[in-house]
Amino acid sequence: MCLAVPGRVLDIEERDGTRMATVDFGGVVKEVCLEYLPDLQVGEYAIVHVGFALQRLDEESARQTLELFAELGLLQEEFGDPWETAAAEAAGSEPVEEVHNQ
Repeated sequence: MCLAVPGRVLDIEERDGTRMATVDFGGVVKEVCLEYLPDLQVGEYAIVHVGFALQRLDEESARQTLELFAELGLLQEEFGDPWETAAAEAAGSEPVEEVHNQ
């Protein structure tokens, strides 16, 4: 499954003429293209799909969505270790989720 996931912009830079951001998705950090939201700023939230920021989102909505995705295990499915997932699928079992105490 490929979800559109909310994330918070940590930093922005231009790379080879393309505006890119480092985005935090509830603890998972990925690089995202900002070409569809050229005015998005550091600290703001956006809905991201397949590496592209598509829509600005308020912080509360982003937080609620990330919590719901985490409860449903969708963040692990979306961002989990692909080698772990493939090995678990090959063995006919579910991938083991890591628990991080904070």
